[in-house]
Amino acid sequence: MTNHVFQHGNVGGIRIHVLPTKTFKTFAISLYAGVPLAEDTVTPTALIPFVLRRGTASYPETTQFRERLEELYGAGFGFDVYKRGDYQIIQFRMDTINDSFVQSKESLLAESFAFLGEVLTRPLLEGGSFRPSYVNTERETVRKKLESIVNDKIRYAAERCIEEMCREEPYRLHPLGQRADLESITPDSLHHSYRAWLDGAILDLYVVGDTSPEEVQKLVERHFGLDSRSASPYQSHFSPKKVTEVRTVEERMDVGQGKLNMGLRTSITYGDDAYAHALMYNGILGGYPHSKLFVNVREKESLAYYASSRYDGHKGIATIQSGIEIQNYNKALDIIRKQLDEMKQGNISDLELNQTKAMIRNLLSEIQDSAFEMIAFDFNRVLSGKERSTEELMSQVEASGAEDVKRAAGTVELDTIYFLTGQKEES
Repeated sequence: MTNHVFQHGNVGGIRIHVLPTKTFKTFAISLYAGVPLAEDTVTPTALIPFVLRRGTASYPETTQFRERLEELYGAGFGFDVYKRGDYQIIQFRMDTINDSFVQSKESLLAESFAFLGEVLTRPLLEGGSFRPSYVNTERETVRKKLESIVNDKIRYAAERCIEEMCREEPYRLHPLGQRADLESITPDSLHHSYRAWLDGAILDLYVVGDTSPEEVQKLVERHFGLDSRSASPYQSHFSPKKVTEVRTVEERMDVGQGKLNMGLRTSITYGDDAYAHALMYNGILGGYPHSKLFVNVREKESLAYYASSRYDGHKGIATIQSGIEIQNYNKALDIIRKQLDEMKQGNISDLELNQTKAMIRNLLSEIQDSAFEMIAFDFNRVLSGKERSTEELMSQVEASGAEDVKRAAGTVELDTIYFLTGQKEES
């Protein structure tokens, strides 16, 4: 693996991260805007990028907006809204072909910056606020997205488990907000939210491609014009929560298959030296098809249609997802708890260690093949304040033994058991 290194700078309150490389035929541009997750801002903040992508001052109609991307040789533009730790993050992405591959009169990188800068800072306004038809349509878009979670019971159970476990923390909030809050958002109130968001968000701009930090700095100065900002770092408010008792939450819905989800807490986060051991822990427990949950709960006992685990290193929690026959609840719960005990006792085979290392190695080496993956990996550093290259992380994973994983397991506590079950049968 070649170690590509981002060069970092700061211009007008935006942190910039540039990776000059001729590896790719395109420029990958990513802008992250992060604000603390909060009940009163989460929904309007989620709605903002949906409205911004509808039109800008120069391209007020959505068709003009899209035609402009076509003129840039079919540049890609998109966004995501998600949460990392207790932050709500909007990520805008552009993917533009490098000028040297096309006959272009203007610099495509410069034109892309002009476009992205305008999307962010010069949205279409009518009478000082957003166009009402755009706000109404996009409010409906977000509502449908939130509704689709309820219809997808696997996702719904996963979200509900987090909501119950983190009920006293901002992390309980879904990054797309709350359906009940959508109705009251007006074009005017959304424009106020947008101004507050733009002034307060932590901004990180990434570029990967055949360019230099100097060129990017000039383009940001020219096209973003956000002078009065202070670039503040992300704050890690992490303090491990002590689990005093395991909470069980049962919810009834019209489902044919039960969803048994569990929330676990660990003191290990991305910034920790033991992070590699926590990755190994999750991989052996339920991250991959050779994992204990998959093999023991699904294959040996045929108790689950699916069984897996996830680990969120920015929040210090892990979750277990499984789909079971409703009458198998107690049996499935026992076997899952047994896997957690096996991990705590360090009953981990060399095969489990080696297969997990191979899976993580593949994932880490694939990062080098994608500009956006490299950007996402570096952004973990920004969020956590921890410098760690993919090579370093891989060598820490390679050096992990059963004892290290056992130590990581010792920090993991079961916090919440969430069971989505069928309606009660009429007696």
